[in-house]
Amino acid sequence: MKVFIVFAHPEPQSLNAALLKTTVSELEAQGHGVQVSDLYAMQWKCQVDRADFPQVPTDARLRVALASGESTISNTLTDDVKCEQEKLLWADVVILQFPLWWYNMPAILKGWIDRVYSLGFAYGLGEYNDQRWGDRYGEGNLFGRRAMLVVTVGSWREHFSARGICGPIDDLLFPINHGVLYYTGFEVLPSFVVYRADTLNDGTFQITADELRQRLRTLSATTPIAYRRQNGGDYEIPSLTLKPGLEDASTMGFSLHSRTAKDVADSQK
Repeated sequence: MKVFIVFAHPEPQSLNAALLKTTVSELEAQGHGVQVSDLYAMQWKCQVDRADFPQVPTDARLRVALASGESTISNTLTDDVKCEQEKLLWADVVILQFPLWWYNMPAILKGWIDRVYSLGFAYGLGEYNDQRWGDRYGEGNLFGRRAMLVVTVGSWREHFSARGICGPIDDLLFPINHGVLYYTGFEVLPSFVVYRADTLNDGTFQITADELRQRLRTLSATTPIAYRRQNGGDYEIPSLTLKPGLEDASTMGFSLHSRTAKDVADSQK
């Protein structure tokens, strides 16, 4: 199996760096191929600007999506972007690892997505009509691959529970898991989240590292999050609203976009 890790933390002596070393060593011990993009070490350019599209005349308005699509088609994306796209296509599994800063990923990782997820590579694919609305949310260029988040947070697990002040962690990570990964075709595995990251000592780190190793040993067998496919019949097209009656009576919010336990069980019969 080939695993591509996109790592976003600036400090080589951090908890995140230690977890990355754990991940790489465990995957290599299993015989898997591993590539790592350490965005801070690479000094990754995270802003999208005219330097990404030198073919656009300096006196012309920069339409980012249009320029991105034209560059994808003409194979004129910048070399750093093309290299990251090649890593994505090479991989069987992609891991995004980062600390949760202000309820989101670090800006450098968001900038990696903004630049690498070009039009024609990550979105804007397939037909748009009354039967289907492009190849996305369960389909797309990265279909057939798996993805997982490895995330560290400073607060307690309880703070990110259903009644916690921070909100449910699955809701906070939904825009990444569903909107960045599932959108492009990945099967998305449940996230590996490390709580109270700033208070881990040697003992609790070893427990956490062992839990991470166990997750890495089951990457190919772990059941993915049961998101609904956009073009699988559950949504009205083109409004892309969930058809009535498919959810449990108590379901609301982001949970609407995951299949019910009964649906999952029926599909496995």
